[in-house]
Amino acid sequence: MPTKTEIEIKKNGNPFGSHRVIEPKGVLTQPATKIDNNMDYMWDNEILVEVETLNIDSASFTQLKKEANNDEEKIKAAITKIVGEKGKMQNPVTGSGGMFRGRVLKIGPALKGKVSIKEGDKIASLVSLSLTPLKIEKVLGIKKGTEQVSVVAKAILFESGIYAKLPADMPETLALAVLDVAGAPAQTAKLVRPGNTVVIIGAAGKSGVLCCYEARRRAGITGRIIGITSSDSGLAKMKEYGFCHENFKLDATNALECYEAIKGVTGGKLADVIINCVNIQNTEMASILMCREGGIVYFFTMATSFTKAALGAEGVGKDVDMIIGNGYAKDHAEITLNILRESKQIRDIYTKLYA
Repeated sequence: MPTKTEIEIKKNGNPFGSHRVIEPKGVLTQPATKIDNNMDYMWDNEILVEVETLNIDSASFTQLKKEANNDEEKIKAAITKIVGEKGKMQNPVTGSGGMFRGRVLKIGPALKGKVSIKEGDKIASLVSLSLTPLKIEKVLGIKKGTEQVSVVAKAILFESGIYAKLPADMPETLALAVLDVAGAPAQTAKLVRPGNTVVIIGAAGKSGVLCCYEARRRAGITGRIIGITSSDSGLAKMKEYGFCHENFKLDATNALECYEAIKGVTGGKLADVIINCVNIQNTEMASILMCREGGIVYFFTMATSFTKAALGAEGVGKDVDMIIGNGYAKDHAEITLNILRESKQIRDIYTKLYA
């Protein structure tokens, strides 16, 4: 890899990064099958980052682990292969990516004075690895119990890309873990209203716990938060944390089982808001059936099938508003980091897992 001073600077890069697309031409980098990840040069409106950690999307990491039978060396090899072929970390099965943590090496001259960071700053990307040019020299290892992968690598952020400067008041790995799912609690804050009954699928997971906390705060004393998990360990965690009024061990791929449980506990009223945070497929119908007519279903999970959700709701005659899990919401990074600052319990939970 060349040093910072040896990097060739090209002019007039597209703000959305289309100049890095190799195939097919005419698309942006997310739907592209292959992008240019050459780090010997950069465009004048790009930011070059030395990457230390990849935080792989949960749905993607779950699929990689399953395919590799939990063999770490095979997972590392799969990540290296995907990036080598595509020029980015985009799981060919789930289509999802993740995010990274790293240090800014160079800011293109066209961006100087226009960005809030400087060379040498530590940042976390808030755009998906599925659209980010990435060049891996070596995959060092995987932090046990997490989706965090230590690497020697470089990445490019485009002019339109978003990122967060890593805070000084918490460990970088902790900040990375919560920023990876920052869109979920931020969207929860927008969707949940005082008095709402809210069902959170995957309530014991990384994004689910944050959503439970935020939903309880927004629903207030007249609201009701119901958590769903598929495991005994998850159920124990939910009860220990105490963010949910009711906790259920249910298989979210079994739509009727979930429907009957929530119908029973709500006296037939069902939920005002459903927040789906699980990383497995075929949970669309459980989400839809547990929601009341005119309610809201928020699919944060990247395992969601738009076709199954749309046609499934039609098939059962359910009129609900279904929201795609946009990982970005205005001020989502600060909203989520402030949860850790204001709640010692939440910070302790995530510190134990990720710091």
